[in-house]
Amino acid sequence: MLDKFVAGMASLRFLSGSLEILAALLMIRLGRVDKALAVNSALAFVGPTVLLITTSIGLAGMADKLSWSKMAWIACGVACLLIGILKK
Repeated sequence: MLDKFVAGMASLRFLSGSLEILAALLMIRLGRVDKALAVNSALAFVGPTVLLITTSIGLAGMADKLSWSKMAWIACGVACLLIGILKK
């Protein structure tokens, strides 16, 4: 049987991927660079949000198996990823 945490993480990734495909189709339909850039900018918010939520779900599923120090290292890693993604 599929773990509920794995199912939640996979469902969120399916939703995220579907949004990416819909955004690409919308860009093609709009046919203008300025409007496509606006759609792409909206997607820039979705990516890090999905990363944080799926990581949180995964950590909740593993919380009983990880020590607090390992959880802190994982949080530092996620913070470094977000800084690298979002910092201009």
